[in-house]
Amino acid sequence: MKKNMIIVLFTLIIESGLTFLLASLLSIRFIEIMFFAGVAFSAVTIWFSSSGGTITKFIDSETSARTGLKTERKEFKLQPNYVVFASILFLIIGLIFFILLLTNVIPPA
Repeated sequence: MKKNMIIVLFTLIIESGLTFLLASLLSIRFIEIMFFAGVAFSAVTIWFSSSGGTITKFIDSETSARTGLKTERKEFKLQPNYVVFASILFLIIGLIFFILLLTNVIPPA
């Protein structure tokens, strides 16, 4: 349990740091870009945590064509882990801040 929390915390720190760096480079506030960064982080972590997607089908087809051996096709399967959960948590927190920005609860300037 403790190791899992460390993984989640470490992932959130890395995602926050990368988002802060991007916000600094673009000269915008951290919370204005947090939701969009969360979408990107979630998409990337889900992409690399899943199996049997489009890339896998392409590689299997290419291997079958080159070797003449038929390979078993895998269906898309999401394999969530603690990095995916942390990225989705970052996305949800960013969504909350984004909604607060749009409703002017957090002032725009």
